[in-house]
Amino acid sequence: MGASSHDLFGPPADSGGDSGGDSAGEGALPGGYGRPPAGYRLPPDTRLGAVELQVSDLARSLEYYQQVLGLSVLAQDDHSVSLAGVGATEPVVVLRDVAGTRPVTPGSRLGLYHFAILLPDRAAMGRFITHLSAIGVRAGSSDHLVSEALYLQDPDGLGIEVYVDRPRDAWRRADRELMMATDPLDLADLVRAAHGAPWTGMPIDTVMGHVHLHVGELAKADAFYAEGLGFDRMVWRYPGALFLGAGGYHHHVGMNTWARGALAPGPNDAKLLVWTIVLPTVEDVTELRAQQLSRGIALTDESTGIRVADPWGTPVRVRARV
Repeated sequence: MGASSHDLFGPPADSGGDSGGDSAGEGALPGGYGRPPAGYRLPPDTRLGAVELQVSDLARSLEYYQQVLGLSVLAQDDHSVSLAGVGATEPVVVLRDVAGTRPVTPGSRLGLYHFAILLPDRAAMGRFITHLSAIGVRAGSSDHLVSEALYLQDPDGLGIEVYVDRPRDAWRRADRELMMATDPLDLADLVRAAHGAPWTGMPIDTVMGHVHLHVGELAKADAFYAEGLGFDRMVWRYPGALFLGAGGYHHHVGMNTWARGALAPGPNDAKLLVWTIVLPTVEDVTELRAQQLSRGIALTDESTGIRVADPWGTPVRVRARV
């Protein structure tokens, strides 16, 4: 495929050293790492739901998400498509066709840096790598210590990560910070893990793993996502970035200032319309709603939960598990 560790996204492979990208760190045992918020904290079994994207050409995007990513159509009308792993019943991506939308240049807008589709195992990742090679699609690649990742761009310039996690007992920490880096990925080893099995599309248990955002300032992002929404800080010394998660996960949301000076997306830009946090119960959503109101954060009540926006206008929906 000719991919490198930084073909499309992120800083060079040697820039992860500030967070301790070597074997000297200690094992990351549950409860032994991360910095929780001072007040409200998300439940341990928080997960993510679908991302909704505004695209310029629904037919073109649908072809890409089916043929390149291997997602399957759950529902479709004239202006939107819901997509999931093959045989799954819950969407991971929703495409919305908005008249007048234009593609964007990566890094030219705040908001979406990439959304990250999580595969269930290394064998699935190996099959996906072989599939991309067979159809001639180039991708960036990185070993993040906690995960192994590929990076692509859709036809509108929106960033996509496809990744697989390493087992949690293989994660390392330096003091209370998880160790993450941007190192070269062993593509051949992942291909071997597939044992020659053919690619048949995204597996049924494919999920949305995390969302990574361009923000204007890390301190404001921390105040909104950690102290406001209740995520734990997992990695905070990575250059220009911050990674937050719930339940000990390496990150459900990342944020960076690598697009410093960029503007928020306009109404006619391809963009992330909303991403989704899924909490275990309705009571959990009610508690988070009260937390937002107590902090003076404007919110919109929806039939399935609430919607809030970060300081740069990126919306997030919070709902209970179905």
